[in-house]
Amino acid sequence: MTPPVPVTRFQRFLNGVESLGNALPHPATLFLLLCGLVIVLSWVCHTFGVQVIHPSKGTPVEVVNLLSAEGLSRIILGLLPNFIGFAPLGSVLVCVLGLSVAEHSGLLAAVMRRIVQATPPRLLTGVVVFCGTLSHSAGDVGYVLLLPLSAALFHSAGRHPLAGLAAAFSGVSGGFAANLLLSPTDLILAGLTQEAARLIQPATSVTAMANYFFLGSSVLLVTVVGTVVTERVVVPRLGVYDGDVRPEPVALLTPAESRGLRWAGWTLIGLVVLILAGLVPSHGYLHDPANPGFLKSLFVRGLVFFIFVLGVVPGLAYGLGAGTLRSDADVYKGMQKNLELMAGYLVVVFFISQFIALFGTTNLGVILAVKGSALLKELGLGLIPLVLGVVLVTCSIDLFVGSASAKWALLAPVLVPLFMLLGYSPELAQVAYRVGDSITNIITPLSSNFPLVLMFLQRYAPKAGIGTLTAMMLPFSLANLVAWTAFLVLWILLGWPLGPGAPLHLP
Repeated sequence: MTPPVPVTRFQRFLNGVESLGNALPHPATLFLLLCGLVIVLSWVCHTFGVQVIHPSKGTPVEVVNLLSAEGLSRIILGLLPNFIGFAPLGSVLVCVLGLSVAEHSGLLAAVMRRIVQATPPRLLTGVVVFCGTLSHSAGDVGYVLLLPLSAALFHSAGRHPLAGLAAAFSGVSGGFAANLLLSPTDLILAGLTQEAARLIQPATSVTAMANYFFLGSSVLLVTVVGTVVTERVVVPRLGVYDGDVRPEPVALLTPAESRGLRWAGWTLIGLVVLILAGLVPSHGYLHDPANPGFLKSLFVRGLVFFIFVLGVVPGLAYGLGAGTLRSDADVYKGMQKNLELMAGYLVVVFFISQFIALFGTTNLGVILAVKGSALLKELGLGLIPLVLGVVLVTCSIDLFVGSASAKWALLAPVLVPLFMLLGYSPELAQVAYRVGDSITNIITPLSSNFPLVLMFLQRYAPKAGIGTLTAMMLPFSLANLVAWTAFLVLWILLGWPLGPGAPLHLP
């Protein structure tokens, strides 16, 4: 009889994390319960006369009781407007429609294969991590395609396949916020930040490019950290692969796929030229004469349109060149397929929109922010400890709640007004959250894609389990925690803007 495998302290910790996370309700149920909690708290706080002075208006802010005739009217009549008027909803759906064409035609998969296959062996690790950071714009393509492809490429090159898997996973998930290309996640979180900021300043506008300077620069950091950890920690620990899986040659692009890439490339270049021609001249056709400047241009204000076009047109060009799109029905089928996958998102967003609307209606967010900012001023902790606290709290919550939008929907109504009342921008609160949200993605068994990665790992190591994958990825998490947080602190000390029109401090 085989003796039982000893359970280590670390394994018991992982088991505890998994059990606790599995005990949490579905995100939709979680926000439904939070709606109930907000209603009860509004009655309690109103009964005890809780109020503060609004920092910008100088008027008293009282808690609105939702357990009243007026409150009941707001709940009933606001149900539909809360959902339809939810800022990120329309933007995300339109962007997903555009990117669906590029994905369904095979363009995104072909681009990844071409980049990785054309890479010299000595640069393979860095390119794999870099491609992982770029894959966020294409949803789960990085998980489904890049992870198994990277493992196979490492294996074919005579290296341990799990080292390739770890390098790709560190870029796709560990560097989730870092990206040179905008993604639907940028639109979702910016919309949530804007909704929270308007609790203090109703005219506040937060764009999807709010953190672009910092997160775009973070791509290099995440790539370097992922490469160094893979080569210096993971590869020596794994040693030589002695499993049963034999290396297989990775399929090269077919002539049709190569032709599709050329067509898509020339189409993309043409679109970029058209955009630059309208932006570079001061009186270009993408500038608004009534509101001069880049931040007021049609490009920034209509960013959703351009993401849609940059997904559809090159995707069509690739599909026609490669023969993967044979009729207009194929195009709409790709759009429909991805929208079906968005059904779960729509369900959760319905309850998130109600929670945010009710939380804003009660004025609880403003009151918590005012009292919290007053406490922080008394403690005199300063900006850097505040940012570090947000990063660490987000890292901890991420171990149990994987959805980036669900966590930010919960935290933004408190953190964003808190930062603003202390004189810091909503974009700064968002970027601290995004760094923390990325760091522990690769070590939590509760991440939605963690089982998929585990399945890829078990192909080469059948006896491996959750502890194996977590132990392999933990060095990446710790290294990103130190390096990325230090990079954010340095950025703040230098006073650089986080993105176009996104300073660190409020005017």
